[in-house]
Amino acid sequence: MAETFVLITGAWHGGWAWRPLAQHLRAAGHTVHTPTLPGLADGDDPTALHLSDVVDFVVGYVERHDLHDVTLVGHSWGGYPITGAAPRLAGRLRRLVYWSAFVPAAGRSLYDEVPPPYQELFSGVAAASGNNTVVLPYEVFSGAFIGDAPEPVRKLVYDLLVPHPMQYFTETVQPIDPATLGVPVAYVFSVDDVALPPGEYGWVPRFPDRLGVTAIEAPGSHEALFTEPAGLAEALLKA
Repeated sequence: MAETFVLITGAWHGGWAWRPLAQHLRAAGHTVHTPTLPGLADGDDPTALHLSDVVDFVVGYVERHDLHDVTLVGHSWGGYPITGAAPRLAGRLRRLVYWSAFVPAAGRSLYDEVPPPYQELFSGVAAASGNNTVVLPYEVFSGAFIGDAPEPVRKLVYDLLVPHPMQYFTETVQPIDPATLGVPVAYVFSVDDVALPPGEYGWVPRFPDRLGVTAIEAPGSHEALFTEPAGLAEALLKA
């Protein structure tokens, strides 16, 4: 049966990043929406925006397009806006899917959930930016986020990334209660994803456990939407 997907990117990405994956989903007969979030379009002024504005945008996008029976997918930092939006959209959702994503806990921001070296990196880069934004150094992105791509692809994707508002990393959302949300919830994990190091700070089992689910495996790295779009599409449809 055809589904309607709304795909919410992680940090530094716009809706353009979903194109390889969206092509696979559309070829299988599904409708796919890939919005670019506030503050993450090329040229956006991020200084007056807050995480709540992103949540409002996701809710407004689904309502404005009058979408129903939606599979709402969040990648990485995108777990925050989909978590904030899900209770307000519950009547329009078919499924809520986290893909290698943060699952928020009460009072904890993304900054609280990453290892101390990332905290130091984010704080230092934001302080030096002049507008409280974060850009990953190429070496970090290349090695930890997209290590399964050839070097020219790593460089191309990196050059397309945009600065991410630091406040999106330090502000919080109310966590969901899967038992009362009234919408099936799933977690998909790319098996070669080392953007968060395995162990205490790893994606799994930490975040699937918060949802009370077992992670569904997908191929590829944290940037599998570029490197393994067919396998990722299959995993999202299975979720």
